[in-house]
Amino acid sequence: MENTNSNFIRQIIQKDLETKKRDRVVTRFPPEPNGYLHIGHAKSIVINFGLADDFNGRTHLRFDDTNPLKEDTEYVNAIKEDVKWLGYEWDDLFFASDYFQEMYERAVLLIKKGKAYVDDLSQEEIRQYRGTLTEPGKDSPYRNRSIEENLDLFERMRNGEFANGEKVLRAKIDMSSPNINMRDPVIYRIAHASHHNTGDKWCIYPMYAFAHPLEDAIEGVTHSLCTTEFEDQRPLYNWVVAECEMEHVPEQTEFGRLNITNTVMSKRKLKRLVDEKIVDGWDDPRMPTISGLRRRGYTPEAIRAFVKETGVSKGSGEVDSQMLDYFVREDLKLKAPRTMGIIRPLKIVITNYPEGQVEMLDAEINPENPEMGIRQIPFSREIYIEQEDFMENPPKKYFRLFPGNEVRLKHAYFIKCEDVIKDDEGNVIEIHCTYDPETKKW
Repeated sequence: MENTNSNFIRQIIQKDLETKKRDRVVTRFPPEPNGYLHIGHAKSIVINFGLADDFNGRTHLRFDDTNPLKEDTEYVNAIKEDVKWLGYEWDDLFFASDYFQEMYERAVLLIKKGKAYVDDLSQEEIRQYRGTLTEPGKDSPYRNRSIEENLDLFERMRNGEFANGEKVLRAKIDMSSPNINMRDPVIYRIAHASHHNTGDKWCIYPMYAFAHPLEDAIEGVTHSLCTTEFEDQRPLYNWVVAECEMEHVPEQTEFGRLNITNTVMSKRKLKRLVDEKIVDGWDDPRMPTISGLRRRGYTPEAIRAFVKETGVSKGSGEVDSQMLDYFVREDLKLKAPRTMGIIRPLKIVITNYPEGQVEMLDAEINPENPEMGIRQIPFSREIYIEQEDFMENPPKKYFRLFPGNEVRLKHAYFIKCEDVIKDDEGNVIEIHCTYDPETKKW
């Protein structure tokens, strides 16, 4: 990361270390393995890994795999590859599913404290009871079940006695809270589905809002850095850590997400493109995924430089996609070998050049990086130029090839247009030129 005081997260970390609030820095990059990473995720990767590196800290790669219906080992492997390709190495690798037993025990603790209850309302009924931004919610008729009944029902949920959606476990907080996230959020649901990591061991799974703060606390994360869409959930994050009596208390800080013009930044929508075969997989060069950008020829150095240039702030403004292209060009211009190609060829016959002769002309592999050496280009009596590089009746200040005009061929000789050959329809199909053998460019 760039060492600048304008980065408010950097200022927070510096202050935490100076005041001894923290004695180290531990960050984490916690993707859900339900799809491939896209360019938006690169910002979180650069911030979390970069800041930890700057303060000699540690970064965990953690897979938030709490939803077995959407997750797969294919995505786990792809995410690992993308993080490494971007130039980062995690200090520890974790899975949220590694903590399912402890999460269950913490949920039982909440029930015993009277801070959680089993609810029989359907998903739609829970939504109706929750209220609106201007109206408070109302209590579920099951909110005042006894601790003993809740413990029994939650254990039976774990044992698989109920169908999907039949019951949920909810935190017991405040149905009149102005923050809707605090109105008794669901923290466990039933899902009879095999998990990519735990198999069929569990049929109840923690919700993200409950699992995520526990994961951070268990791992000793000091600075939980996430996008501003989670800002409203910070009170719930802190509530879970406190009420579950976690020994370590992490701190959540939000930053603005990366949005790019004319670019789809929704994993759900990108997955639909893949599933409906509109694109040729997650690494299709038209996709804004890390693997798609890699296949398109973008470099990790360019992506890192682009993300750093966008900065770290609370705002989530839109960045012009041409800015990313600029950093790709800046990086590639010193690395990429130069080649020549013709899209719409027009034949040139150099009438005074020896027939059957081919000479090899020297050209720099990369003019901006002479250390890359020299490549050779074949030159002979018959060559091709772009059709747009010739005009029979040119306007003023046209400096390309036209009848009677002399131009230099790159890396070669001056040639002069002597004759124009056309087909029966009047289309130019061939140009006859002469060359000056004394003008070879060395």
